[in-house]
Amino acid sequence: MHNAESKRLSGRFSVFLATRTLLFREIVVTLHKSKFTIIFNNTITMKTALNTAAAPAAIGPYSQGIAAQGKMIFLSGQLPIAPATGAFPEGGIKEQTRQSLLNAQAILKSAGLDLGNVVKTTVLLSDIANFVPMNEVYAEFFEQPFPARSAFAVKDLPKGALVEIEMIAVE
Repeated sequence: MHNAESKRLSGRFSVFLATRTLLFREIVVTLHKSKFTIIFNNTITMKTALNTAAAPAAIGPYSQGIAAQGKMIFLSGQLPIAPATGAFPEGGIKEQTRQSLLNAQAILKSAGLDLGNVVKTTVLLSDIANFVPMNEVYAEFFEQPFPARSAFAVKDLPKGALVEIEMIAVE
């Protein structure tokens, strides 16, 4: 090589530090003879918060979702709050399940993903008797291979909701 040359590379790159992997969206590599220097242009983060107006804002100290190392997306439990009204939809468990899933779907979309990327869900119900109608609506949103799922009843859910659904997705 004649002089030091810089080349801007696009895409994602992994840097292995001890037992952790950091992902960067952009790096600059400077080559000079047989030595190289890497300059990281973006902020180094192990996680990125996901935030979209297409789902209700977090009502406490948590994020709508987290993209971890650019490969895994963790969605907080989604209550059945309609973003446009800030209220639960009229009806019962079916309508609330549909809204919770639409909220989760909106957060996934903000990360460039969809329900096909979901590998695990957790469904919290205020009453286990609501499992069958919840499951009917849930089945409308997912295709085979279905994500792994846990579903159980809890004593109470925030704001008196009948259902809350959280998800884990992969890119």
